[in-house]
Parts: sequence; structure tokens; C-alpha cells
Amino acid sequence: MNSHQRIKLAKAKATAAMTILLLFSSHTLFAQQHQQQGRNAKVNVGLVYPLSSNWTGAPLDTNQFSLNLLAGVSAGEHSFSFAGISNIIRHDANGLQLAGFSNHIGKKANGILIAGFMNTSKSGKNTAIAGFGNFSKTASNVQVTGMINIGGEVSSLQGAGLMNMARNVKGLQISGFMNKAKNVKGVQIAGFINIADTAAYQIGIINISKNGNMRLGAQIDENNTTLLTFRSGGKSVYGIIGAGYNFKNKENVYALEAGLGLHLYTSGLFHLDTELTQGSLLNFEGSATYKSTFRLMPAISLAEKINLFVAPSLHYINTDVMEDRLLRKKYIASWNEDNGRNFQGLYFGYTAGVTFSLR
Repeated sequence: MNSHQRIKLAKAKATAAMTILLLFSSHTLFAQQHQQQGRNAKVNVGLVYPLSSNWTGAPLDTNQFSLNLLAGVSAGEHSFSFAGISNIIRHDANGLQLAGFSNHIGKKANGILIAGFMNTSKSGKNTAIAGFGNFSKTASNVQVTGMINIGGEVSSLQGAGLMNMARNVKGLQISGFMNKAKNVKGVQIAGFINIADTAAYQIGIINISKNGNMRLGAQIDENNTTLLTFRSGGKSVYGIIGAGYNFKNKENVYALEAGLGLHLYTSGLFHLDTELTQGSLLNFEGSATYKSTFRLMPAISLAEKINLFVAPSLHYINTDVMEDRLLRKKYIASWNEDNGRNFQGLYFGYTAGVTFSLR
């Protein structure tokens, strides 16, 4: 063996000795930590209860690490658990619980819950992420799901594709369709409706709260489209929804409108709002015209609960219906697409109406 080979062999021995020393030190430190915490450092590996290393005693055991190919059952989890289908934890769970289908925590869940379909718990401060739903009886921190969240005290975020429900919210509720809570010290944002006893800010088409305002109204625009409207919201932002009839057309006579408004200024009997809406004229037989509208709305209070407004408006129209195109003779700008079948144009108009406050 030459000198180069001897040096190489010595380096290899030194590396192996250092690796063994590090592994021994890590193991000793890990054991000391768990002794200090008074925890039984159990590891559970299995297929499905009771086919696991904890065998039939699994429901009584608390683990530091659990790995089950299908489903696992335990009394508690302190660090990490994974199951291909479900984790069933009878008492408390801390750390990360990851399941292909569902996590079920009998008592407190503190940490992170991630499931392909559903997370359930009784209480705790956690971040819960699920494909379908998160359900907590008393407390949650963050809930994010594709469909529905039900929580108690939400301190940061509820985000759902369909609906959020909570008792009290300090933070943000955001959903594709509906938010419901008792007291909201933050913001509710919904694709359609927000409901609360009291709310700081609500952004949606319909907003219901005891400290908010709701107004019924009637309005008409330059094309004789007449709508009954409902405006609802808080001190800054409100939602708009309306339905009615166009008295000029013969085919597309039914009218719908939805949008958001902003209170810009209020002084005595004078109010100034601005609105951005999306409307349509249709006959419910496949034909439709779409109109986007920006309004600047000065209003005067005629009585305590009655406001009268006349709003100059800027409209953008998109239609393939000739009678809707001919509702206006002059456009600021117009153009055709799809070989002339689709007409688009910009024009100035107005909206006038009256609103009645419901409270």
C-alpha cells in the first residue's frame, strides 16, 4: 500500500468515526429532550389499525411519529402523523397531521392539519387545509378549503370556495358565495352574500348586518331600463343587486344588474357615491346583451330615509343583438368583432332614481 492509499484510508476512517459520533450525539440529545418533556417517544408504523407496531394498544398510545399506509388510530400525536386515508386522534394533536382523505381530532388540534377532503377538531389553534371542508367546534386560526369552513373563534383567515361560517372573526373571511359570522372585527368578502350581527367591513353583492345600512330603490337609465334595486353594506363599501324591465325592446326586455359601490362623501343632506356594475338585457332564450357601467352618484336627502339621485354614467356594451345596439344612436367609440356579428361600444348616459333606507 503506497502513501497515497494510506492517506485515503485514514481519511475514510476519520469520516466514519465522525459520522458515528454525530449519530450518537444526536440520539443522546433526542432522548434527553424527550425525557425532559416527560414524553414517551413512541413511533408507530403500520398499515391500518390494529396492524401496526402499536398493535391493539394504539388507541391508548401517544406518538411522536406515526406512519400508516391506510389509516391510523392513536390517543395523541406530538409531532407528525401521516395516513394514506385517515388519521383518527382521540385526544390532542400537535405538529403536522397529514392525510390523503381526512384528519379527525377528538380534542385540541394545535399545529397544521392537511387533508385531501376534510379536517375535524373540537378546538385548538391551527392552520387547517382541506379539499372539501374544515370543521371546528370552538376555535381555529386559519381555515382554507375548496368548499366549506365551519369554525368557532377565527383569529386570522377563513378562505373557502363556497361558504364560511364562524362565531367571531378577527381577520378575514373570504368565500366564493357566502360568509356568515356573529361578530366580525375585520373584513368579509363574498362572491354573493355576507351575513353578520356586526361587521367592520363587508364586500359582497348582498351584505346583512345590524350595524350596516340597507336601501331599497327604483331607477331608470337613458335606454328606459327600469330596475328595482337593493343596496347594502357598511360606511365605506356596499353591494348592489337589481332586476327589472326594458320598455324600448321587444325581445331582450328582462334586465339584471349587480355590482359594488363606494361612499365618497357625506355632508348634511348631500351624499356622493360611485358605483361599478355589470348589467344584462336578456330574454331567457339564449340571447343576451352585457353592459358594464361606471356611475358618479350625487344624491340629496329629501327626508330622513329618502334619497334622490341623478348619476352621469359611462357604459361599455357587448352585444350580438341588433335591437340592443340600436338603443343608442351615438357612441364615443365602437367596433365589431367576429365578422361583424359582435358589436362593442362606449357611450355616456345617466341613471336617475330614488332609494329608501330600511333602518
